[in-house]
Amino acid sequence: MVSTSDLEATSFSIPEHVLASSGKRMPLLGLGTAASPPVGSEAIKMAILQAIKLGSRHFDTAAKYGSEKPLGEAIQEAFSIGLIQSRDELFITTKLWCGDAHGELVVPALKRSLQNLKLEYLDLFLIHWPVSSKPGIYEFPIKEENFLPMDFNSVWAAMEDCQRLGLTKSIGVSNFSCKKLNDILTIAKIPPVVNQVEMNPLWQQKKLREFCKAKGIFLTAYSPLGANGTSWGSNRVLECEVLKEIAKSKGKNVAQISLRWAYEQGVSVIVKSFNGERMKQNLEIFDWSLNEEELKKIDEIPQSRGVPGVAYISKYGPFKTVEEIWDGEM
Repeated sequence: MVSTSDLEATSFSIPEHVLASSGKRMPLLGLGTAASPPVGSEAIKMAILQAIKLGSRHFDTAAKYGSEKPLGEAIQEAFSIGLIQSRDELFITTKLWCGDAHGELVVPALKRSLQNLKLEYLDLFLIHWPVSSKPGIYEFPIKEENFLPMDFNSVWAAMEDCQRLGLTKSIGVSNFSCKKLNDILTIAKIPPVVNQVEMNPLWQQKKLREFCKAKGIFLTAYSPLGANGTSWGSNRVLECEVLKEIAKSKGKNVAQISLRWAYEQGVSVIVKSFNGERMKQNLEIFDWSLNEEELKKIDEIPQSRGVPGVAYISKYGPFKTVEEIWDGEM
C-alpha cells in the first residue's frame, strides 16, 4: 500500500497527441504491462502506482498479459489516495485476444476487460494480432491446430459496435502490415485510429510509417528497447554500438537515445519497466534532442525484425510463414 506521505511531486510532463476519432489526448509515452516470464499481480500494481507518481497517465495492457486486474487495482488505489482526481486524466489501452477474435465474442470480451479494469470505458481497444484461434480457448502459445483465419468483416464490425456503444473511445489494431491495414480500411465505417507495432532503431518501420501517415493512422511503438528480459525479446537494441556511441557523447543511456529517437519520429511509445529508477530515466527524454548527424547514423543501422511472430505460424492456420504474417514486409 502506498501512503500519501510517500508521494513525490509529479516530475514529468509528457507530450500528447489528440486522437481524431475521440478528441482524447494520448500521452506519447506509456507504460507497458506485459511481463514474460510473468511477475506477480502485486509487483505490477506497485510498478503502476510508482509510474503514476512520476507522471505517467498512459497504460497499455491486454487480455493475454494477465495485467488488467492489477492495473485496475492500481487505478482504484491511485484515486483513493489522491494521485489521480479524474478518469479523464488516464489513457487506458487493452487488446482483443485471438480466442475472442470472432464477431459475436468481441463485445463480451471488452466487457470482461472493463470488469477486470474496474472501468466504465476504455480509451483504446486494439485487435492484438490479425489472426483468430478457436473460440473460448485462452492459451499462449496457441496450439497449431487451434489457429483460424480472422473474419475481418465480422470482427471489425464488432469493434465498431464497441465504439458506438461507448465501451471504448477509439478502436485500432496491433501487428498489422500495410496490406492487412488496407483490408480493414476497405470495409471500415470507423477506420482504425492506431496501429501498435514493433518499432525501434533496429526496426524502424519506414514503409509502414509512411502508409499509416498517408491513411491518417497513428503509429504506436512497442519493444522500443528490444523487449530485453522477455521471452520474445533480446538485448540487440541496448547492445547496438551506434546507439552506445551516441549515448556516450550525449551523456545519456542507450534506452534514452532509443526512446528519444522514436519520439522524434512522431509516434507514441510503450515502454515496459517495473524498476522505479529506470522508469524515471525513461521519462527524461523530452528536454533535449538528437542532432542531424546522430539521426543520420541511426537511419543507417541495418534493419531486421526482433519480433517475427513465429508463435503465430501454423501449418493448419492462415499463416504458414512469417512472410505471410507481414506480407513480405520483412
